[in-house]
Amino acid sequence: MTVSVVVADDQELVRSGFALIVDSQPDMRVVAEAGDGREAVEAVRRHAPDVALLDIRMPGMDGIEAARVVCAETTTKVIMLTTFDQDDYVYDALQAGASGFLLKDVRADDLVHAIRVAVGGEALLAPAVARRLIDDIVRKRARPGPPPADLSRLTGRERETLTLLGRGLSNPEIAAELVVSEHTVKTHVSNVLTKLGLRDRIQAVIAAYETGLIQPGG
Repeated sequence: MTVSVVVADDQELVRSGFALIVDSQPDMRVVAEAGDGREAVEAVRRHAPDVALLDIRMPGMDGIEAARVVCAETTTKVIMLTTFDQDDYVYDALQAGASGFLLKDVRADDLVHAIRVAVGGEALLAPAVARRLIDDIVRKRARPGPPPADLSRLTGRERETLTLLGRGLSNPEIAAELVVSEHTVKTHVSNVLTKLGLRDRIQAVIAAYETGLIQPGG
């Protein structure tokens, strides 16, 4: 299977650099490059790639709006490219449905790994910086209030699973915490996502914060 990728960034050198990294992999290929959000959306519609790498700040339609359109209209996984000073933008991107984000100075191996993870249906929560960014963002943006009614649809064990997801634990770590098999954890995670209408684990983390299961900094 060859993983198809669209790369969108308004800086040609950055865009070309990411494209070279992707094309250097024997099982990946860049099917289109784009210099702004509108071009990116059109490229996704035309080529139906597995993954779209979108810079957050682009002229015209920015990466966040492009991600919103792509996630709403297609099954393409979106990975946002960002920098340390764009915390609020990262939050907006995740809410739009992106499967994660990378810092623009990401190492080549980490970029390739991120693409593989996204294609596999997972979200990019492993790096410590991702946890810190989400923690900072939710502290700024979350409003106090009772948990949404949707949480009542979860079983007790599913609520525990959501809490542990919010703390950034992997499936093996959740299995050890709950003393169950990884297969059981996968079932719980799937149930949480389905019942709450969440796209992936990143949105589950946000939900854990926004419902009060996890407190910022906790």
